[in-house]
Amino acid sequence: MRLLPLLTPENAPFWTGGAQGKLLITCCSDCSAAIHPPALICPTCLSRNVVPRAAGGTGMIYSYTINHQPWLPDMVVPFALAIVDVDGMPGVRITCEVIDAPLDEVKIGSRVSFTFLPVEDVWVPQVRLSGAA
Repeated sequence: MRLLPLLTPENAPFWTGGAQGKLLITCCSDCSAAIHPPALICPTCLSRNVVPRAAGGTGMIYSYTINHQPWLPDMVVPFALAIVDVDGMPGVRITCEVIDAPLDEVKIGSRVSFTFLPVEDVWVPQVRLSGAA
C-alpha cells in the first residue's frame, strides 16, 4: 500500500513522465528557472510560460534518513528515504526512496540514478546508487 498523489494539470507531467522513463521537471521558458514542486506560474519571473522538461536522470544525495516506522499497513521497513539534488536542474531537490542498496551504503554525496515504480496511474520516482560519495 502506498499513498498516491492526486494528479493535477501542474503535477501530472512529473508523476506520469516515468511511463517513458523520464523525470519531467517544470521549467520556465522565459527565465529558464527549474520549478519544483510543479507550478503553473514561475515563482522567479511570474511567467505563465512553463513547460515540463526531461532531467538527465541522475543526481546526488543531499540528505537521507533510514525509516524504521511502518507508517502504512504492509509497509516494509527499514528503508532509506533521500533528498536528491537533480543534475541539470539547479535548486530542484526530490524526496524519494533509495532502492536495491544495503542501507549502510547510502551516504550523503552518493551519486544516484532515477528509476520509477508504476503504481496505478502514477510512476513514483525512486533512486539507485550509481557511485560513491
